[in-house]
Amino acid sequence: MKNDIVNRKDIYLIVNEFYKKLLTDENMKHFFEKFNQTNELEKHLQILVDFWDNILFYSGTYQRNAMLPHIELNKEKPFKELHFNIWLNYFHQIIDENYIGNNANIAKNRATSIATIMKLKTLNY
Repeated sequence: MKNDIVNRKDIYLIVNEFYKKLLTDENMKHFFEKFNQTNELEKHLQILVDFWDNILFYSGTYQRNAMLPHIELNKEKPFKELHFNIWLNYFHQIIDENYIGNNANIAKNRATSIATIMKLKTLNY
């Protein structure tokens, strides 16, 4: 039986599984080349745990600008609509495979909102 997302351990499972998919996806892995070293990936995963911990549980653990690194990355490796679709699909899939409940729904809704904002800031329509 699936439970809701209730703590940092749950969030870590999500971001870790999410990055496993991204790092092996032919359309996505070029964005994440700097994380091929295990220690760099682990540092990034902990930042993501802080980010989602703050979103879901208002922990105050994330104090950065989440958009800025993505805007900078987009200058080097432009995002396309396809990339956002893959990103959201994997994120929702990982949550749906492992969790159910209010926090799971909040995470998926916020991911969709974040992707929409990021698309508006990076894609040239």
